[in-house]
Amino acid sequence: MITVRIQRAAFDTAAEIAALDGEGIGAVATFTGIVRRDGGVDAIELEHYPGMTEASLTQVCEDAMRRWQLAGCTIIHRVGRMTVGEAIVLVVAASSHRANALEACAYLIDRLKTDAPFWKKEFRDGAAIWVEAKDSDMARAERWDQ
Repeated sequence: MITVRIQRAAFDTAAEIAALDGEGIGAVATFTGIVRRDGGVDAIELEHYPGMTEASLTQVCEDAMRRWQLAGCTIIHRVGRMTVGEAIVLVVAASSHRANALEACAYLIDRLKTDAPFWKKEFRDGAAIWVEAKDSDMARAERWDQ
């Protein structure tokens, strides 16, 4: 089961995990990304390319499902303006064994950071700055290609 959603509203992690209920699930690994006060950031704003972003995230989930034989994969990514402490993204990988769930969860967030068309603006002291892709994110994603 694959669930991919782009939304403005906050998400309920417990409800998303409960939706993955099924036979054979012995482990669920999650990652929640949160807006942090990094260098004085007060808020962020995320934009995406509708249709293309969902297709990209679905492809990442399909790849993870094949690679780790997952029972379920969920990616929920918020867009719009979010302030410090708000959740931005939820990644859930469900499998029969913990190693598969944990590895798949790491893969999903690494690939999401580089493969999905999102644009991020940070707000500091009233000024807005577009954020460039990080080399460290690219390196983390590329390690899965080996």
